[in-house]
Amino acid sequence: MRVTLYMMHLSVLSLREGLIAWLMGEETEVIQNGGGSLRIVKFLDLMRVKFLRKMRGKRIVFVGDSLSRTQWESLICMLMTGVEDKRSVYEINGNKITKQIRFLGVRFSSFDLRIDFYRSIFLVQPGSAPRRAPKRVKSTLKIDKLDDIRNEWIDSDILLFNSGHWWTPSKLFEMGCYFLVGGSLKIGMPITTAFERALLTWASWLNTTINANRTSVFFRTFETSHWSGRNHLSCKVTHQPSSRTGGRDRSPISDIIIKVVKAMAVPVTVLHVTPMGAFRSDAHVGTWSDNPSVPDCSHWCLPGVPDMWNEILLSNLLSKNH
Repeated sequence: MRVTLYMMHLSVLSLREGLIAWLMGEETEVIQNGGGSLRIVKFLDLMRVKFLRKMRGKRIVFVGDSLSRTQWESLICMLMTGVEDKRSVYEINGNKITKQIRFLGVRFSSFDLRIDFYRSIFLVQPGSAPRRAPKRVKSTLKIDKLDDIRNEWIDSDILLFNSGHWWTPSKLFEMGCYFLVGGSLKIGMPITTAFERALLTWASWLNTTINANRTSVFFRTFETSHWSGRNHLSCKVTHQPSSRTGGRDRSPISDIIIKVVKAMAVPVTVLHVTPMGAFRSDAHVGTWSDNPSVPDCSHWCLPGVPDMWNEILLSNLLSKNH
């Protein structure tokens, strides 16, 4: 198991980019500016073009919740800068990017590259309430059964998962959703226990299904949110990154992901981005969404933090022989 930890402040980003450039073997021009920091000229464009060439004929698959879709969108926008004919990039079914569609696929035809997104917010199967269940039980999560679209993820060269933001009391118990194992309702099971059981289901499937000689697997840890107030219902986007994390650099969800992956047979790279986003109280959607009356301190603006996740992903893939 490989855990990649990124806990950087903005002031060291250019140093990181210089290291990635060295790993890529690219000649980059480094300029000393008046503030004393380093700037890598045209580095990101070189990185994206090289990545497109390396991914020729391959398929990248993102699986997870809306934060995964945001990273998927970010990667497509980033790679578009390396494409001369923008019309050669298109959604394969002609769909617009929306929250409701379970599958979105974009093809970079000049590179024969597919980048797909599958919406699977829990990674496991949702179900109805069993017969004779208590009235408060409206639906269930079958945490011992992986999502029924799982077979569509197999034929991939890069496979990146995420989950976590829906594993909360407000999106489970308060909505009448409880856990099911082997047909047995687990009313008293804590969310963290259920999440670990669900990840063990995911790990078992991965260990027995994925061809590790072909597919590089990644799991991104919990993406920090910045809700505040007594009930964490207040959303105030700051003008600058925070100087302190307020404990947001740690997450039980992230700890469970790292724990489960450590015991797996198939190699999985954990992109541990939780600490990195803990300072970015300035980078959320806030009131700049389609519905300004409902502020959002969970999702990120684009361009923004998800671009950094993809720079990390690209640098990881470009620094090894995939």
